Amino acid sequence: MAVLEILQYPDPRLKQTSRPVERFDDALRRFVTDLEETMRAGPGGVGIAAPQVARFERIVIVDVSVKRGIRQHGRLVLINPEITEWEGMSTGREGCMSVPDYTGNVIRAERIRLAASDEFGERREYEMEGYEARAVQHEIDHLDGLLFLDRLVSKRHDLFRRKTYR
Repeated sequence: MAVLEILQYPDPRLKQTSRPVERFDDALRRFVTDLEETMRAGPGGVGIAAPQVARFERIVIVDVSVKRGIRQHGRLVLINPEITEWEGMSTGREGCMSVPDYTGNVIRAERIRLAASDEFGERREYEMEGYEARAVQHEIDHLDGLLFLDRLVSKRHDLFRRKTYR
């Protein structure tokens, strides 16, 4: 297990589109373990995408279980995720380990239906809402070379300097 280096904005590799995963093997599962350890090593991290550590495959991990009292699925490894339905829109504050100094207001779907494979290649479907749906949409954006900065409601009024974590 290893904590991997996270690419930081404005690294141009963060704009790269990721390719689908085709092999579900032990090497993939070892990478998923390292990716999860990297996510958990950061302050407040509830999600991470493979492109953030310079691996340009469609792999995301989301775990919002630290937020009490919300509907959620616990730890999710989402490989080749596809949002198949979405409903409603809401604005919320987002941050990112690849943009450590800022947060911003972004509009996202309130509810989504998602299809993805797990690290063993088993295809699954999920219905998500609220914070978990927002986190998944944020991480899927990384797979398409997008950052929350690309989706700010207003670049002038909705970007904020992040508080310092200790």
